Amino acid sequence: MMLSRAKPAVGRGVQHTDKRKKKGRKIPKLEELLSKRDFTGAITLLEFKRHVGEEEEDTNLWIGYCAFHLGDYKRALEEYENATKEENCNSEVWVNLACTYFFLGMYKQAEAAGFKASKSRLQNRLLFHLAHKFNDEKKLMSFHQNLQDVTEDQLSLASIHYMRSHYQEAIDIYKRILLDNREYLALNVYVALCYYKLDYYDVSQEVLAVYLQQIPDSTIALNLKACNHFRLYNGRAAEAELKSLMDNASSSFEFAKELIRHNLVVFRGGEGALQVLPPLVDVIPEARLNLVIYYLRQDTIPGRQCMASCFFLLKQFDDVLIYLNSFKSYFYNDDIFNFNYAQAKAATGNTSEGEEAFLLIQSEKMKNDYIYLSWLARCYIMNKKPRLAWELYLKMETSGESFSLLQLIANDCYKMGQFYYSAKAFDVLERLDPNPEYWEGKRGACVGIFQMIIAGREPKETLREVLHLLRSTGNTQVEYMIRIMKKWAKENRVSI
Repeated sequence: MMLSRAKPAVGRGVQHTDKRKKKGRKIPKLEELLSKRDFTGAITLLEFKRHVGEEEEDTNLWIGYCAFHLGDYKRALEEYENATKEENCNSEVWVNLACTYFFLGMYKQAEAAGFKASKSRLQNRLLFHLAHKFNDEKKLMSFHQNLQDVTEDQLSLASIHYMRSHYQEAIDIYKRILLDNREYLALNVYVALCYYKLDYYDVSQEVLAVYLQQIPDSTIALNLKACNHFRLYNGRAAEAELKSLMDNASSSFEFAKELIRHNLVVFRGGEGALQVLPPLVDVIPEARLNLVIYYLRQDTIPGRQCMASCFFLLKQFDDVLIYLNSFKSYFYNDDIFNFNYAQAKAATGNTSEGEEAFLLIQSEKMKNDYIYLSWLARCYIMNKKPRLAWELYLKMETSGESFSLLQLIANDCYKMGQFYYSAKAFDVLERLDPNPEYWEGKRGACVGIFQMIIAGREPKETLREVLHLLRSTGNTQVEYMIRIMKKWAKENRVSI
């Protein structure tokens, strides 16, 4: 017997048991129950036959198989451990036992049992996941190389991608499998989970709807739908989605009750956190983080600093400012505070206050940091002070960072219609690297200056500088542009 469905790849649990009413009094066969995925019925039949002395061959293995698929891993463990003590124990029992250990979080025991099993794709997938759990990159790559282009192996690879936050890679695998296997509805939930992790909540909902149309009572799918509502709307909308699950989780979904309790704390803004979250720290990965967040939300400055840092890393700068503004008065002359505050202000579009905060910084080391220079240059440009941004570049020594700052000035000035300094920056870039892209930028900026001169929004004397910039380029288009500009200058009596 192969525990073919007991693969670590399906580690985020979409289960759906097709329970159908039995017609007549005929005792169903084991094969019929298994084909319908009626594992509860299968266990009942097997235990009945064991009780009346009609026990079939490998009854304990089949009971272990069914218990495993019902999520009753302790019962499955008991059956498989007993099977390993029998004479002539099938080597495949060891890999099934190893999978059971894995789902119970007993990873060392899982590895030991896994190595006792004969080599197979299931064994390789199991050891692949264990290598990830043990953070053993060498073993991970070794087992990765043994994966084949078959559905089970590819699902296992996608699972590892998901757990390593490589969500797009996981999506690519799931979509490829779905193209040939539309009936694998659960993969839509996995794709939706990936899109949720990528913050594409609307897309996640659309993909999830495909699954919920067929399996409307799926605990995992409805919970994910609630999480999407929380991100898209608010906690109240999310809680409404969970309402039908709160009292109706079946015995095979006991884990879902803990998941729901955890998420209700989040949806209710931390209500009941100290009662619900501590016991779940080792059960649900997010519980530890949410408990930390709850403590940090207490009215302490260090806590608010931590919250600001958290949102800064998440690039949620509006939330960063909520916390930084709450203790700004205590850190007016603090360079690190002003550095973070200035970046948050600039990132939310308030470049005026961002510029002010940057200029409060006194540390020379910080003022020479590229992040400081690039953000300040951007503030200057957005605040219509491109000359000051250009002067920041002129003070820098030639390096990769100065080249990057040139690119920023060239492109941001172009976007803001500050074509003179855009042209100057593109001119230097072109001389440092004869990339056609820089000539195109320079050409557009020079044309922009010329148009502004014609419109009277730029001094006519600037045309002399534009012609000088154009003559430094060997492109064949230059002569035509210079001829047009000279003609206009002559007609308008502009000395060039």
